[in-house]
Amino acid sequence: MNNFLQSIIERDPAAKSKLSIVLTYPGVKAVFFHQIAHFFCLAKFDLVARIISQFSRFLTGIEIHPRAKIGKNLFIDHGMGVVIGETSEIGDNVTIYHMATLGGISPSINSKEQRLTKRHPTLKNNVVVGSGAQILGPITVGENSKIGANAVVTKDVPDNAVMVGIPAKNVGIANEEFKPYGLTPENDTKLD
Repeated sequence: MNNFLQSIIERDPAAKSKLSIVLTYPGVKAVFFHQIAHFFCLAKFDLVARIISQFSRFLTGIEIHPRAKIGKNLFIDHGMGVVIGETSEIGDNVTIYHMATLGGISPSINSKEQRLTKRHPTLKNNVVVGSGAQILGPITVGENSKIGANAVVTKDVPDNAVMVGIPAKNVGIANEEFKPYGLTPENDTKLD
């Protein structure tokens, strides 16, 4: 837990203390409840798992399906409106901003045939997903990639990519410096 909270302090300049993060960050609460719901899901208590996830959604505005696989140090910043679908897989040290969706593209027909098939994205380690981004389908977003705000991603993303637009296009190489919203050095603007 201490490493998790420290990882948030390192990624969020608004984070003042670990206590304030625990008490006031909805993403922390959503990840906590997801861990409980995921436990019940794996134990095949699906109804209990869904009730916990829906309570978490009511409390935080963040919906994480109990079956989704989440690595270490997921930081959901602000969080309202984030949706993480059932077969999503999230690596370590991923940051997701508000209104982002890790969703499926399957039609709402023949749902029996779609059960337990991979329908949602996989985010590798150190990915940043900007606010409002839609990552759709059973695709993979490579390590260290950045998905810009409001981008719509429907194809695999290579490692270290910066994806922006609708449909999303690779516009550069993500560097080591943490920059939300998919800004590259060429299009980064400084506030004076």
